[in-house]
Amino acid sequence: MTQHVILGAGPAGVIAAETIRKHAPHDRITLVGDEPHPPYSRMAIPYLLIGQIGESGIHLRKGSDHYERWGIERVAGRARRVDVAARTVALDDGRTVPFDRLLIATGSHPVKPPIPGIDLPGVHHCWTLDDARAIMQRARPGARVLQLGAGFIGCIIMEALQLRGVHLTVVEMGDRMVPRMMGPTAGGMIRRWCEAKGVAVHTGTRLERIEAGGGDALVAHLSGGVRVEADLVIIAAGVRPAIGFLQGSGIQCLLGVLTDEHMQTNVAGIYAAGDCAEAFDKVSGTTIVSAIQPNAAEQARVAALNMVGQRVELRGVTQINVLDTLGLISASFGNWQGVEGGERVETIDEAHHRVLSMCFDGDVMVGCNSVGWTQHLGALRGLVEGRVRLGPWKERLLHDPTQFMAAYVDCAQAQSRWSGADDTRRR
Repeated sequence: MTQHVILGAGPAGVIAAETIRKHAPHDRITLVGDEPHPPYSRMAIPYLLIGQIGESGIHLRKGSDHYERWGIERVAGRARRVDVAARTVALDDGRTVPFDRLLIATGSHPVKPPIPGIDLPGVHHCWTLDDARAIMQRARPGARVLQLGAGFIGCIIMEALQLRGVHLTVVEMGDRMVPRMMGPTAGGMIRRWCEAKGVAVHTGTRLERIEAGGGDALVAHLSGGVRVEADLVIIAAGVRPAIGFLQGSGIQCLLGVLTDEHMQTNVAGIYAAGDCAEAFDKVSGTTIVSAIQPNAAEQARVAALNMVGQRVELRGVTQINVLDTLGLISASFGNWQGVEGGERVETIDEAHHRVLSMCFDGDVMVGCNSVGWTQHLGALRGLVEGRVRLGPWKERLLHDPTQFMAAYVDCAQAQSRWSGADDTRRR
């Protein structure tokens, strides 16, 4: 009987455990999670903050006996070390868990900047259920909230906070909002939109220290001498793969745990999936960590099938982000920053809060980002991920990027017809 151990009880871990059970009904499965709560989705926490759901609404699976019925043993603990020779995982409480097949699905952890006062009461990340509980105690209507970070996760948190009726100040060290997803024009437009909605935004600004004020209040000191009083400070300064426990294990890591097309690491029988995994992306031609739930789900499925002996390959890594910032939709696909020697086009409609930017390598669109576009985003994604040859359409898009839907219909269908003809000739 094979013993499968899964480190991480987020979406990747749960999907992997259930996939293994479906294909290996008699194998043993142990799911190790580092929180005492039932497995839940971090992406649902903003909905908890605004009261759209209760705590049970963030649970990945309903029913208190779900994992028991599936024959999945849940263990509360944090991995401290993996011994690849002994095939064991040491937990932080001294227990040792043996394995035949191991899946590393530990996800990410929030970055904690070295800011004086960051450990004061009233300063929180917004990452765990316990964080959410603490935030809801302080983020009452009218409360003064300062948030450090205006990246993808920060903007999601920001919207939830605004809906709670707080007075919000956002501090971003980058020169624009969502700097890892949007170019300067798009990021600047998102900032102006947020300011029009009543959010005070400081870009190109550092949070230098936090001090206790009177009562439960806090005082945040920003670069440039700006002083902001707050009842709550939220740290949303980014995340990193939670892989520190693998140091010295012999399991190869770059930014994340390096995997092959089967989601296997350099050690046979040890796999990785989700936000901690670094997988090969066919569009960019390199390995990347793409921390979005669709990637976590597909990587977990591929890893689990290989763990039970089925040779399945990951088709690729999706590089896609779609964000709703106080009602303004933005999106990025692929290599939106462009490639060396490539061409770029950008169109701006300030009056309607719209930006559309495209990057090309030859006649292939390798990346794009947009603000204010809600229709036909699937066509943009299809052009990038399908590496569609645009031919004459490339020059038309350089002249008028808004014609991307017509380009997709014309070029993608033609590419599909040629592919079908090639398949017929090969048969």
